[in-house]
Amino acid sequence: MWLVNGLLCKVLLLVPRHQHIVARILGADYAGPLTRLIGLAEIGMAVWVLSGIRRRLCVLTQMALVLLMNLLEYILAPDLLLWGRLNLLFAALFVLALYYYEFRRPAPRAVRR
Repeated sequence: MWLVNGLLCKVLLLVPRHQHIVARILGADYAGPLTRLIGLAEIGMAVWVLSGIRRRLCVLTQMALVLLMNLLEYILAPDLLLWGRLNLLFAALFVLALYYYEFRRPAPRAVRR
């Protein structure tokens, strides 16, 4: 998710809607560069996820960022979202999945040979 949204949608600006959302929330004057910076940060998040370093902190950071970004979009730019205000529901489901995967899922058992 982070890599695709960061690289394709924001850094390469293949989905103009993302830049329009940034313009609505942060201002049109610097929407292009800010959209790309946000995209680079999302690519950085993808690298962090794949690295496995400080995994729990990574998951908590993802949860906070997804909720914050989607809440801001819900309030300030719902007409620009792919599913309108329903985006917040999908974000909440993603956050619940992250929470379950990291904090509630039973630990995998070691395989005996």
